[in-house]
Amino acid sequence: MNAELSQLTGPAALDAIDRVRAACRETDGTDPLDEAATLRLKHDGLGMIGAWVADDGFALRRGEELDLAVAPSARGAGLGSTLGSAAITEPGPLSAWSHGDHPAAAALAARWGFARTRELWVMRRPTAVPLPGMELPDGVRIRDYGANDAAALLEVNAAAFAHHPEQGSLDEAGLAERMAEPWFDPAGLLLAVDDDGELLGFHWTKQHDAATGEVYVVGISPTAQGRGLGRVLTVAGLQHLASRGVEEVLLYVESDNTPARRLYEGLGFGHAPADTHVQYRRSESPNFGRNPETAE
Repeated sequence: MNAELSQLTGPAALDAIDRVRAACRETDGTDPLDEAATLRLKHDGLGMIGAWVADDGFALRRGEELDLAVAPSARGAGLGSTLGSAAITEPGPLSAWSHGDHPAAAALAARWGFARTRELWVMRRPTAVPLPGMELPDGVRIRDYGANDAAALLEVNAAAFAHHPEQGSLDEAGLAERMAEPWFDPAGLLLAVDDDGELLGFHWTKQHDAATGEVYVVGISPTAQGRGLGRVLTVAGLQHLASRGVEEVLLYVESDNTPARRLYEGLGFGHAPADTHVQYRRSESPNFGRNPETAE
């Protein structure tokens, strides 16, 4: 039986979202909201988001993106079904991430006609493992990010991730938001440039805390591919994070990106099955008129 929804609004809703996220992180080891959703809430609140929020769970609809979470203590009572059913009624394409590949998410996705379309792996590497050496290609040097590099960075990012649904859409406002975050360090954004100063690629590292770093983004201009810059920049970024004293470095990679996975595996990164995020997608309208408790 579905739970009855007593909906919260305003500051009470934002407080509830924070509580549910904290409870999920503690129990599941993952945040139910990704970086894009977190920044949207931080800068815009709920004003531009479809929101269905209860004391123990929430559903957020951001255009074609759905975020759904229920506090561990409230699971199994139908609250996720109630919140999600309210959020999916508007027809059209819609996608949702299950951070950690939760079985309950798979069950709801099947019930609502969402197909499993993407798998994102988290790969991890302890910094205690020695790094291989690196040799810069002729005519290439690596330097830190500077205040005048934003336009070139966005241009290379757009070209490198032209077919990537999230990273390829990064714009000036999104870049500024990320660089305003407390973790941003210009010395951790490494740029590969040629003798004329043209940007060939970059490795943007991220330090989550004293013990954990991330290969945040590695992007290579299509005109500079085939020169080994991806490996060189990755190693340079790992060296930078190790110099900051982190104990482990993680990264996210599409499970079907075989070349990238081989590169990272060759550098000592490994993947555990539990470290998998799954995207479910609905291309058309929801299953209107079906009783979710009896649908076959």
